Amino acid sequence: MSTAPIPRISPAEYIKLEEETGERFEYLNGEVFAMSGATFPHNQIVARLIEQIRVLLKGKGCETLGSDQRIVVLATGLETYPDVSVVCGKVQLAGIHGMAIANPVLLVEVLSKSTEAYDRGEKSAHYRRIESLQEYLLIAQGRVGVERYRRAGSNEWVLSEFTEQSAVLELASLGIEIPVAAIYDGVAFEAGGR
Repeated sequence: MSTAPIPRISPAEYIKLEEETGERFEYLNGEVFAMSGATFPHNQIVARLIEQIRVLLKGKGCETLGSDQRIVVLATGLETYPDVSVVCGKVQLAGIHGMAIANPVLLVEVLSKSTEAYDRGEKSAHYRRIESLQEYLLIAQGRVGVERYRRAGSNEWVLSEFTEQSAVLELASLGIEIPVAAIYDGVAFEAGGR
């Protein structure tokens, strides 16, 4: 969910920028991108998914976090805020602030018109470099549509698509299943079908 870049800045300037503005920014190699706001359906989907995952993972040693939690891709240096992240076991913190999670098992992005190309392309390429990451979800907000990318080898990912409300999304990395209907419960789709 990033927008136009701000001129290159140092890591210390990045920390200061977030602290002073109270806003969130992606950071990569001195480039900072302001994070854009989300729509009501986007927030509904994120909330539904977090609710489902938290209930199903209760007592399993995993933490489900929303878009205020920064993650860092150690292999590339990207620091960003996915819509949902799940980490299991001991949390590894790293990054510029020392507060970014470096070992998520699952990451989720809810697609929007302004960020879809980035979420599918460059950001996805960064995420696939996270050694601990086992699954990555892209979720449409204008129609029923969940794409699950599951790690099948060190550099191999398998795509599965779920486009029916009656489908069940299996997250093998977490040992849980979520009905697609639960993700979209009460969501009024926006025009445009993305």
